[in-house]
Amino acid sequence: MAAFLCKLPLRMTSSRHHHRLSTVLNHIIKMDGRSQSTAGIIVIGDEILKGQTADTNSNFICKHLFSLGVTVKKISVIGDDKDTIAEEVANFSSSYTHVITSGGIGPTHDDKTLEGVAKAFNEEIYPHPQLVELIKGYFGTDDLTSPKMKMAFIPKSATLRYGVNRITGKKALYPLVSVKNVHIFPGVPAQLERAFDMLEKELFMNPGVEFHTVDMFINKDEMTIASVLNQVDEKFRKEVMLGSYPVTHNSYYKVRLTLESLDEDKLRQVCQYLTERLPQDSVVMYEKDPVSAAVKMLYTLVESDEDTVYANNVQHAVKVIEEGLKKYSMYPDSKAKLKALYIRSKLPFPEVEEFIQVSRDRYNLEMLRFEGRIKNGMSELQEQHPKIKAVIMGTRRTDPYSDHLESFSMTDADWPQFMRINPLLEWRYGDVWTFLRSFCLPYCSLYDRGYTSLGSMNNTHPNPRLQYRDDKGVVYYRAAYELDQHEMERDGRN
Repeated sequence: MAAFLCKLPLRMTSSRHHHRLSTVLNHIIKMDGRSQSTAGIIVIGDEILKGQTADTNSNFICKHLFSLGVTVKKISVIGDDKDTIAEEVANFSSSYTHVITSGGIGPTHDDKTLEGVAKAFNEEIYPHPQLVELIKGYFGTDDLTSPKMKMAFIPKSATLRYGVNRITGKKALYPLVSVKNVHIFPGVPAQLERAFDMLEKELFMNPGVEFHTVDMFINKDEMTIASVLNQVDEKFRKEVMLGSYPVTHNSYYKVRLTLESLDEDKLRQVCQYLTERLPQDSVVMYEKDPVSAAVKMLYTLVESDEDTVYANNVQHAVKVIEEGLKKYSMYPDSKAKLKALYIRSKLPFPEVEEFIQVSRDRYNLEMLRFEGRIKNGMSELQEQHPKIKAVIMGTRRTDPYSDHLESFSMTDADWPQFMRINPLLEWRYGDVWTFLRSFCLPYCSLYDRGYTSLGSMNNTHPNPRLQYRDDKGVVYYRAAYELDQHEMERDGRN
């Protein structure tokens, strides 16, 4: 394992950088005289209940409230019915510190949130002078019976809050309406998010209260560790909330544990207690955002004094890539996407196709996709993109027909002429896997199922060197990175 890896398996983060989207902490915690705020979210709209529109607002609100130290206790989705809205608002208002509604404040007949909130507090609605003037100026009408003027009618005790854009310093054109502890947000996600960003600290900030969280990543299935989790929850549930989330498609872990508390010292204590009781070596180091972390980790290794074959190969690869980028002006401008070449075989694995598409989106790539043989694909690339003069390859010297290559090698004379940049030429099989797994980089799921070299579906099979049988005689394959005989990496190819 590379020397630049952090030795601690836990990743401590401030709650301002991490959230859990489900309801958190099943009780109100009081600590050092500080009372934790709670919130209830009411999503209003028939279109949500009918599945015609997806609710993203509650997700957004939960993230932001968590970062402000506010515990979301309940999320309710109800239809556009005044009586239903009134009943739900009244119940939420008496139960939680803050109530947030989203939706139902437009000009149409089915927008009934303001009327419902008024009824919840036994109030009438009336045309607020400021809102009347705003709507008159925007829509050019002062007719109180106009549907557009409907948005000016609010409960008698309502207050108006004009948010301020934190970047431009400009005051919001339209205010947020609040009635007691109920804050009435629009249903359109862009509008809600804009209003929330402007007003969240004014409305919800709870000074001195901040969640602290730890993520732990476990390479055992949930059944294996269930008894330990139950023990920890029973012992510490009043101070620390423990969540367990199985993951089915991840190459690095099977369960993500989240621990949350207002007391950072207690959180560390519980993490240590948990680590000591989990199966040995089951807690793994995992970087949730490897793309963001990669540059710092990479150059830590490149600039280190580590003198190993692996470290030297990484250092050389970075040098070759930097030289190639400089020589061929391959740096994209701030708006251009980095181009990636994918030459698709006749019978590609579905898993490979999926990985290509996911990688395109993850790394914001412009995918140049061609079909058939590599030589033909390179010809099409040259015809369609004549300005491209060089291609960064993943070729290693142990690949077929590659023993004569250098870090910079032109294609053969009878091929379309490109400079092939080969930063990984001297890398060994084990170096590739050390690099991928040290950086927690995603890779095609086939490698976790015994495949060590991927071609087409008609010429590629799991590597027999990784085959084993369980107690019942069922055949399984270990993951590609467990192959000890590196020279046998192509044993699964016809």
